[in-house]
Amino acid sequence: MPTLMNRRDWLRTGAIVTGGLPFLSSFGSFAAPVRTSNPNRQLSDAEFARLAPPELKARLFANENPFGPSEKARKAIIDHLSTSYQYAFMHFDTLVQKVLAHEGIQKDMLLFSSGSSPLLMAAAIAFCREGGNLVTGDPTYDDLPEQAERFGATCKKVPLTADYKLDLDAMEKAVDANTKLVYICNPNNPTATAVDIAKLQSFCERVSKKTMVMVDEAYIDYMPDPAAATMIAAVKKGQNIIVARTFSKLYGFAGLRVGYMIALPETVKKLEVLTPGMFSISGPAIHAATAAYQDKEFLSGALAKTNESKAFLYKTLTAEGYSYIPSVANFVMFPVKMDSERFVQEMMKRGVGVRPWKFGGKEWCRVSIGRMDEMEAFAAAFKEIS
Repeated sequence: MPTLMNRRDWLRTGAIVTGGLPFLSSFGSFAAPVRTSNPNRQLSDAEFARLAPPELKARLFANENPFGPSEKARKAIIDHLSTSYQYAFMHFDTLVQKVLAHEGIQKDMLLFSSGSSPLLMAAAIAFCREGGNLVTGDPTYDDLPEQAERFGATCKKVPLTADYKLDLDAMEKAVDANTKLVYICNPNNPTATAVDIAKLQSFCERVSKKTMVMVDEAYIDYMPDPAAATMIAAVKKGQNIIVARTFSKLYGFAGLRVGYMIALPETVKKLEVLTPGMFSISGPAIHAATAAYQDKEFLSGALAKTNESKAFLYKTLTAEGYSYIPSVANFVMFPVKMDSERFVQEMMKRGVGVRPWKFGGKEWCRVSIGRMDEMEAFAAAFKEIS
């Protein structure tokens, strides 16, 4: 397989993923998901969104932040629309310098892209295109594992612990001489659980001596102390770690597409030739990210509103006799008392979009945290079918 993918090849691989999807023919008719060679494969959020009706009372299926982006970010977009015909070279440097200063790293340890998805793709190509295996949890965010399989690797998926967290001990045991990459999503998607920080630090220190470890921290801003939970310090110590970050969650940039990774300089060099870098980020998005980065007032406000909606969801589930997995992110997983796809179909009929899941011998629903009006719509629909 060639070292680089040109733009046409990149678009073609995307078409393979999205082509041939079924569609939702009516508001109450939820088509069965397309299955690949993996019979347990879940639809991605993007695939699921294409099946959902365009009009919903509550869009609770994609782990988005409905409270953002911030007013500063919105103003930056509007203020710079008139100059969006210009390349944003200098302005991008301002964003880079902000991240470097905040994280205490050198420029050659940082790589930006349009969200974290291109960085996950680049890691799959760089480390898995010659076969071997990738070790990850089950279930977890499947973007990188699926890409790794497409590029020739075998995925060794390790079941979660009894409390639905990534089983770091079992994952370490699964690493062998053919392991090219270990992928950890922390907090994990879809379970919204996080592993013990000290245990993850120890895991990364040991395992990174054997193979590359990628830690996807998309949801870390929802944790009580993100600075303590991040593995960026491990990179700064010289460990073979990649940390992926995105503005798509608490910052509310899912549609603006800004993300970055932090890794050792040699790893950045290996991956930057597989990504378009800053040229994949629009000028308005760069200005918005620069204005929003570490806007503590907005971030704390969005987090408070998320937690308020989450508490309402917990109360709703408990009142109807349902349990749930305690969440450290902006979504909640709970077991349902019917086939999960049927449950989602019934919720869709009532204007509420949520996600089905099947694992551990149970049927599950994943609910993204929305505005309070959306959570109230969820509660009304849920009480009708619970």
